[in-house]
Amino acid sequence: MAAASAWGDAVPPSAALAPTGAAVPAGVSAVGLLDARLSGWYREDTGELFRGVPIGADDVVVDVGCGAGVNSVFCVRHGARVIALDRQPRLLREVRRGLAAADARAATALAACAERLPLRDGVATRLVCTELLQHVDDPRQLLAELYRVGGVGALYLLSVPDARQEALQQQALPPDYLEQPGARRVIGRDAFAQLVTDAGLTVLEHTQYGFFWSIWWALFPACGVELDDPAHPVLDHWVATWHALLQTPQGRQLQQRLDRFLPLSQVIVARKSGVRAQDRHADPEDTTDAAA
Repeated sequence: MAAASAWGDAVPPSAALAPTGAAVPAGVSAVGLLDARLSGWYREDTGELFRGVPIGADDVVVDVGCGAGVNSVFCVRHGARVIALDRQPRLLREVRRGLAAADARAATALAACAERLPLRDGVATRLVCTELLQHVDDPRQLLAELYRVGGVGALYLLSVPDARQEALQQQALPPDYLEQPGARRVIGRDAFAQLVTDAGLTVLEHTQYGFFWSIWWALFPACGVELDDPAHPVLDHWVATWHALLQTPQGRQLQQRLDRFLPLSQVIVARKSGVRAQDRHADPEDTTDAAA
């Protein structure tokens, strides 16, 4: 998943990319993946990237701001044609490796600016844009591009960090990080829903997830470890505590309540229901915009 905190991707790609039946690394990756799946992500049995967003062989998925490609790889494993877009060459190289490992023959990873997608109108049946709207200069322009690229009836999976989690991070992050330029936008829950509806989309579900990660990221700065090897007693104890909680009879119910109270991110599933005058219908096999 592209969910992220101020420190980077919240779900280690090695966990979320694990195919059905594969061994998942122990520790934070395994517990993070379990938490995500209980929250609605990566439903291998139903082929849903997130609940209400099924992925299949008839789908063209456009993943904008694809990051390490976790969502893109899930989609190609479930038969979709995928166009993964990001502006960072390093991330695109990682995406291509992930797609190659998934034996994706109908997938493309392209460098692109989110505010001007190099795709024709109406080509996508599924559009994924996670943890990106808070970073761009004009979220409305990005949403307008997402609307343009989606076909009638297309499903949209959108997420941004939750404002409460952002406030927590402000207390946990070291001063030198807070002094860095380029602070990102904080998008409240009402504002997020308004942005999506103003873009012409119909909101089907607006929910939150990731209390587990909110606490993990709040603890992380104090541990003095690197993100690629986050072994530390404080973090390990938190991971073990959360995993034990999820095994209790009331654990899932408590997870849902805490996810609403202090989530890592908020998620909107939306649909493009109508046709605007400027919408055109293109050959779904011809996805790129020759003028871009």
